[in-house]
Amino acid sequence: MLDSVLLALFLPCLGMSAVFIVYMCLLWYATTRHQPLRNGVPVKQVADKGLSALELEKLPRITGKELVLGTECAVCLDEIEGEQPARVVPGCNHGFHVHCADTWLSNHPLCPVCRTKLDPQLFTSHSPC
Repeated sequence: MLDSVLLALFLPCLGMSAVFIVYMCLLWYATTRHQPLRNGVPVKQVADKGLSALELEKLPRITGKELVLGTECAVCLDEIEGEQPARVVPGCNHGFHVHCADTWLSNHPLCPVCRTKLDPQLFTSHSPC
C-alpha cells in the first residue's frame, strides 16, 4: 500500500520535471539560434531610424488650405488652419503640421496615418529644376 502511494506521488513529479527540462531546452534553442551573435553575445536588432534633417527638407511643404485629404493633423490631433505651414508625405498625400511631421518622421520613416514607408528614391533623385 505504501509503495503504491509513493509511486503515485513520484510519477507526476517525474513527468513535470521532464516537461520542464524539455521547455528549458526549447527556450535555449530559440534564443541561441534566432539572434545574431557578436563575440558570443546576442545582438539586439536596431529598428529603422527616422529621416535626417536634409531628408525632411526635401518633403513638400504647403499651407493648410492646400491640403487635399483633410485638415486634421494625425500626430497632435489638432486642425491645420488655412495659413499654417503643413508637410505632405509623398505617395499617400497625408498632411501634418510641419513641426509634428518633422518630429514624427525624424523617429519613424513612415506615415503616421497609413504606415506607408517613405520611398528612399525620393531623397536620392535630383530634380532638374
